[in-house]
Amino acid sequence: MNARKLKKKIRKQIVYSALIVFAFLVIWIAYQWWKQEHRLGFVRYPEFGISIPENYLIHGIDVSKYQDMIAWEEVQAMSVKNVKLGFVFIKATEGIGNSDPQFKRNWRKAREAGITRGAYHFFIASKDGKMQAENFINSVELENGDLPPVLDVEQTNGTGSVTLQREIKKWLETVENYYHIRPIIYTNVDFYNQRLGHDFDKYPLWVAHYYQPQQPRINRDWSFWQHSDKGRVNGILYKVDFNVFSGDSLDFKNLLVQ
Repeated sequence: MNARKLKKKIRKQIVYSALIVFAFLVIWIAYQWWKQEHRLGFVRYPEFGISIPENYLIHGIDVSKYQDMIAWEEVQAMSVKNVKLGFVFIKATEGIGNSDPQFKRNWRKAREAGITRGAYHFFIASKDGKMQAENFINSVELENGDLPPVLDVEQTNGTGSVTLQREIKKWLETVENYYHIRPIIYTNVDFYNQRLGHDFDKYPLWVAHYYQPQQPRINRDWSFWQHSDKGRVNGILYKVDFNVFSGDSLDFKNLLVQ
């Protein structure tokens, strides 16, 4: 075999080897995508743009100014197979003096559309808890059928655990005394375990833990699970967080303001 034919044969072998490697790479990427989209206990819903955990009856979202102007009638009308959005948590306030610019509209329009609504306060750990509670109270009027008020706490702002927990308790106690219903705490698994823990186990928990196969990995009861931050919903221009409720319709009804 002359040198020219040998070089040609080597080039063919290199090309074939590269094609085989490329094919295996494509198969591996496709498998990883399939595994992500078909995680145990999840079903892919292209209309929502995400996989949604099975075995939960009640689904919902949470919104703030970052979702901009929402067409709530379209949100309410969207139904895909067995999934229809039944509740929404709406950002109301932040810190001592701030309110979400879309809150009043979202709060009114969600109720008009027939979606069960709840309001949440974004907690600034370095600010007084009672004053933050008063900011929320001055902005949110709860009615029968609404979800309990929510404290969103996920940052320390350089505050130590003792001070953080003291101010959180101020907020929770002030709000509970005013509305006569126990508030919900929203946070992520790590923050709850490291910063809150058993002192707050009596409060209903809305926990964020993304891309888990069946439920959030936390060693306490929870009421709501935020399982994705990349959902799509008719009537909302931007991606939105998706949640499920842990119980059935009677459990859900019993949680609401009476």
